[in-house]
Amino acid sequence: MDNKRGSGKKDTLHWHLAFFDAIRLELFENLSDIEITFEYQLTSEPMRIDLLIVKKRKDVIINKNIACIFRGHNIIEYKSPDDSFSARDFLQVCAYANHYAANTPGVDDADLSLTFVGSRHPRALLQYLTEKRKYTAARSAPGIYLIEGHYIPIQIIESKRLPESESLWLKSLTNTLRVDSARAILEASTDNRLQMYFGAYLNILFRSNRKIFAEAKNMARRYPTLEEALSEIYPEEFPVFVQQSMEKGMEKGIEKGIEKGIEKGMERGIAAGKEIIIRNLLAEGMTVDEVARLAELPAARVRALKKGKASVRKPT
Repeated sequence: MDNKRGSGKKDTLHWHLAFFDAIRLELFENLSDIEITFEYQLTSEPMRIDLLIVKKRKDVIINKNIACIFRGHNIIEYKSPDDSFSARDFLQVCAYANHYAANTPGVDDADLSLTFVGSRHPRALLQYLTEKRKYTAARSAPGIYLIEGHYIPIQIIESKRLPESESLWLKSLTNTLRVDSARAILEASTDNRLQMYFGAYLNILFRSNRKIFAEAKNMARRYPTLEEALSEIYPEEFPVFVQQSMEKGMEKGIEKGIEKGIEKGMERGIAAGKEIIIRNLLAEGMTVDEVARLAELPAARVRALKKGKASVRKPT
C-alpha cells in the first residue's frame, strides 16, 4: 500500500518487486497449492494489497515458519529496508482486509490472516497494538511476533531476525547484507528449479550490496571470481549482464578489482535484467500500464516489449 512506491528516493530500487520474488522463493515447495497476487487491486482507485496469497485447497498445510498462521486468504503488507510500520499502516491494512472480505465472494474474516513484513524492528507498531489496542504480542519464533486480541490472526515479521537456515530469501532482502549471506545466496541461486524467480530479487540485491557481493566471491572456493558465479547463475537469463560486464567493464577495471568492473558493466547488465523482469511481470498477468509504472518506462515501450519488437536498452 505504499502510495509513493517508485516515485521517491526511498524506494527507487523497487524493493516490493524483490519481495514478491522472495516470497515465491520462500514458499517454493507450495507454489502449486497457492495463488500469489502482486499488488492485488481492491477497487478502481489506488487501493492495493501488497501481496495476496490464496490457498487453492483449504486443507493445504504450508510447513514454513512465515506461514504458520496462514488461512485460506492471506494479506501481506511489506516495508522496504529503510521504512517501518506505524499505527496508520495497521489501520489501513485492517480496512483493506474488511473491504476484501466484504467484496470477495465466498470469503469472510474467519478465512483471513494479516502479515506485516519489514527489516526494521516494529517498535512503533508493537507499542500501538499492546498499549493502545491492549493486544498481546509474543515472539512465536525467531523474528516472528504473534499478535492476539484481534478478530483476524496477525503476525509481524522482522525479517533480519529470521533464521537464515529457514528463511534465506526474506532475511537477505536488505541493503545491509552480510558477506556470508551473500555467499549463501550465490550458492542457493544455482538451483535450476528456482531460476525463474530470481529476476527482481538478485537485481535489487546486487545493486544495493555491490561491495558485499564482490567480497563474497573471495570467500567462495567454488567461484574464483564473481563473474564466473554470475555466468553459472545466469546462463540464459542475464547473458548481456555477464558478457557486457566482462567485455566493457572488466576490461577497464579488472586490475583495480572486481567491484570496479561490475560498476562499469552494470548499466547494460541492469537493462538486460530489467527487460527480463518486465517480460516476467507481463507473463504473470500484470497490465502494460502497471508494468510501465513499476519499470519507469513509457507504456508504448512496454507494449512493444510485450510484442517482442523493442528492447529496454537505448541504442549505442
